[in-house]
Amino acid sequence: YAVEGTPLGTGGAFKNAEEHLDSTTVVFNGDVLTSIDLSAVIAQHRKRGAIATLVLTPVDNPSAYGLVETSPDGSVQRFIEKPGPDEITCNTINAGIYVLEPSVLKYMPKGEAYSFERGLFPTLLEHKEPVSSFILDRYWIDIGTPGKYLEVHHDILAGKFTSPRVSPNALNRASLPAGAMVDEKSIIDHDVTIRDGVRIENSVIGKNCKIGEGAQIIDSVVWPGNTIDADARITGSIVGRGCYIGHAAILRPGVVLGDKTVVTDYSAL
Repeated sequence: YAVEGTPLGTGGAFKNAEEHLDSTTVVFNGDVLTSIDLSAVIAQHRKRGAIATLVLTPVDNPSAYGLVETSPDGSVQRFIEKPGPDEITCNTINAGIYVLEPSVLKYMPKGEAYSFERGLFPTLLEHKEPVSSFILDRYWIDIGTPGKYLEVHHDILAGKFTSPRVSPNALNRASLPAGAMVDEKSIIDHDVTIRDGVRIENSVIGKNCKIGEGAQIIDSVVWPGNTIDADARITGSIVGRGCYIGHAAILRPGVVLGDKTVVTDYSAL
């Protein structure tokens, strides 16, 4: 309805849509994948009479994040940015999911960059508004880096995250050449050509890819329309659309190729 002309930050974008917001609203960061039960979050939000509810998720290494400290009744008490060892009082971080009442809009400036995290939520606490928390005990991940993007795919292949929107494996194993090997975890889309001697493990392959003789794809995500020539080795990498990976080329863990990249024969990245 109301996409801002220039980026206004997390809170500014919400404020920009003010004319459309007349009831309880759920806000998501766009790079979060989670199996959260939203109905439970909204029900708790209303039961506690909160003006804002922040979904929090526990982490193993609190020092790497900004923490959200809560009281025993779930009320948000304070925010601790990148705490030192002596400042760690909890292990819960902002999961990028909020339930907000329209009344928060009065605290937000119009037409300027503004942050939920650094602007609105501290302001609500200063004004003694009821800010509540919901501790997430389900799958959650921020897909903000290539490494996390790969991790999500591996979690899906391992069954740590399930969703009816995950494409089923379209591979017809009966059509595989005798010398090809594709493990049970990998997901292969439609119209993928797999030649003799190909080995695919723990990977996702998009449609209309052509994989040449003896190529190996391990722990990787390969988008649609790629040609991977004979004896290429792709490990722990992300390959965009319409790329060409040359004969015996090697992509080592951490490689990310943009669309239509050409990797010449015998190259090693």
